[in-house]
Amino acid sequence: MTRVLLRSLSAALLLSTPGFAQESKSAALAKELTAALEADKLDAIAAKDPSAPDLFYAALYIPNAQLLVVSARFSAPQVLNDRLAKKEFRDTYIDLNSASIPASKIFIMDVGADGLKPKNADNQGSDSFEEGGKTTSFDGDWKRQKLSEQDYAKAYSSADQRYSQILQALLAQLKKTS
Repeated sequence: MTRVLLRSLSAALLLSTPGFAQESKSAALAKELTAALEADKLDAIAAKDPSAPDLFYAALYIPNAQLLVVSARFSAPQVLNDRLAKKEFRDTYIDLNSASIPASKIFIMDVGADGLKPKNADNQGSDSFEEGGKTTSFDGDWKRQKLSEQDYAKAYSSADQRYSQILQALLAQLKKTS
């Protein structure tokens, strides 16, 4: 009973932490992106970062389930530029996920395709953010991940910010191709 009470208290504290009191920055953008993908009958989208010639973003959408997003530098950017010109978004996603420069890769798993959340809902998987080979699972259990509550909150805030930037670039690309 005490353990259950402590877990409930911990969850309440997490959700009342200033960084978690408001809805994530990525939530509205993820919903906008998935709605636009559905409207255009697409399951993938990809874009080039306008400020870096070899940095690309791609997303694979599994309706009513998740949004898988990758960002990475690519050693042969012309290959991906050609894919983008041909609107080969799924192939771009596959290339970025498998043949990108590993040290530059960011991989985001947005369960529910509704933006990153600091804690998963009951009976749902957790959102996660992987960068530099280190994965943070946003399941609310920072201790299991050997993080302090403050470091977990910082990791969430940083991941949500980065995810929002990627989603904005993907939305801009989608608006160009529609």
